Amino acid sequence: MTAIAPRLYVDSADVDRVSRLLAGGIVHGVTTNPTILERGGRTAADIPDLYARWVSEGAQEVFFQTWGSDTAAMLRNAEGIRALGDRVAVKVPATTDGFAAASALVRDGASVLVTAVYGVAQALAAASIGVQYIAPYLGRMRDAAAVTGFSGPGAEDVIARMQDVCIGSGTNVLAASLRSPEDIVGLRMLGVPYFTAAPDVIERMLTHEVSDSSAAEFDAAMERLGA
Repeated sequence: MTAIAPRLYVDSADVDRVSRLLAGGIVHGVTTNPTILERGGRTAADIPDLYARWVSEGAQEVFFQTWGSDTAAMLRNAEGIRALGDRVAVKVPATTDGFAAASALVRDGASVLVTAVYGVAQALAAASIGVQYIAPYLGRMRDAAAVTGFSGPGAEDVIARMQDVCIGSGTNVLAASLRSPEDIVGLRMLGVPYFTAAPDVIERMLTHEVSDSSAAEFDAAMERLGA
């Protein structure tokens, strides 16, 4: 099977840092959730302006999460998210009510991501209803394993199995809670295609001390050449 081209997203509501990554063409889009919005000093009232700004700056997809105590509430709140525009994707939590909401949204033509997926069976359920993305949280999975002393498959292997059970379904892993460039590279080597991370992690992917010193040498040589 042909490998899926990798894609990076920035996971943040820090508009200045997000704007720089979008302006540079580094990321495909922006992912958020209620915690990220709160951390960025944003409110629900800011969501339309954030969407408009990021799309104007080149985001191909912008993710906002619906909320509610049951399926009906999630669907009502998803209506406002979908009304933002054709580049929006709706995030839905991986709960019983969330899966029912995700299924209804898919049937109605929405782009859907099931988020906070921790089990391979959840990934298979998401693929069976045709969502575009699932988001397992690598860092949080590692944290949970450390607390419980879990000795089964590592978090990376679990996420790779999630991608495996989605093959042929049109559903793909968009890995989150990635704390270093090495996390992203490691998952990519296991077949995961899509990644979202904080701005500092994305920025660290772009640099290497030897690259910087080489660039400085090139500039110095051009000055000697009279440029």
